[in-house]
Amino acid sequence: MARPKHKPTGIERTFDRNEIIVSKTDLNGVITYANDVFQRVSMYSEEELLGQPHNCIRHPDMPKCVFKLLWDTIESGKEIFAYVINLAKDGAHYWVFAHVTPSYDLKGNMVGFHSSRRVPDREAVEKVIPLYQKLKEIEDQASSPKEGMEQATNYLLNLLWESGVEYDEFIFSITPGCNKSAKV
Repeated sequence: MARPKHKPTGIERTFDRNEIIVSKTDLNGVITYANDVFQRVSMYSEEELLGQPHNCIRHPDMPKCVFKLLWDTIESGKEIFAYVINLAKDGAHYWVFAHVTPSYDLKGNMVGFHSSRRVPDREAVEKVIPLYQKLKEIEDQASSPKEGMEQATNYLLNLLWESGVEYDEFIFSITPGCNKSAKV
């Protein structure tokens, strides 16, 4: 399955707060497992998802630099939480609060990644949208995709540094129910 040819419709889809979207990938981000909630919300069948790169559901409004941060974090063996907007097969979008962790075999070798996604708090999504729009604007105005991602990553890291917080502290600061506070 190549990158979707369809365009975002502007229609937002959601799923029940008690549901969890689960997927597993190999070390290259190729999907090896997709639960029924993932299939239903993304509108892709298991056959369409398995063996495909996880970015097959990437929404064009999602800043690449956030995925770079995500990949850098999980490849280093750490977990990460992030707000992500995804694109379903029919062009609808859906926001998730993702928790991505490395997966290990019995010998302790990293063999892939596991992602659990929940329905995000709407207030948190509204706080992250302006930041993602700014990051995407930086990426889109650069002379090349690589340069854009580097510039947006630097912007994000500088913003966090000036605020005196790490990325996870920022994420938890906008997530209701978490005790950490930070302003970015």
